[in-house]
Amino acid sequence: MFGISFDRPADNRRFQEENDFPFRLLSDPDRLVGTAYEVVRDPGDRFADYPKRIAYLIGPDGTIAAADEVTDPAGFASEALVMLAAAQR
Repeated sequence: MFGISFDRPADNRRFQEENDFPFRLLSDPDRLVGTAYEVVRDPGDRFADYPKRIAYLIGPDGTIAAADEVTDPAGFASEALVMLAAAQR
């Protein structure tokens, strides 16, 4: 599991250290990955500087097996387990 943000690597490192973030956090300051995964918000959106929170489950063959909007970051671990179990059926 990993996250991707539009922040620079140094900012992500600081975030990880300050928040004891347990997962790898990748940087996409040019928003190339964000564009490919359709998480870039419209320029007029008040949160345009941040990607949409979407979780993708990518299968062994490299295709997206499931996608889900993360509405509750604190409870996301439980949601991720449900998504994983459903994809394994």
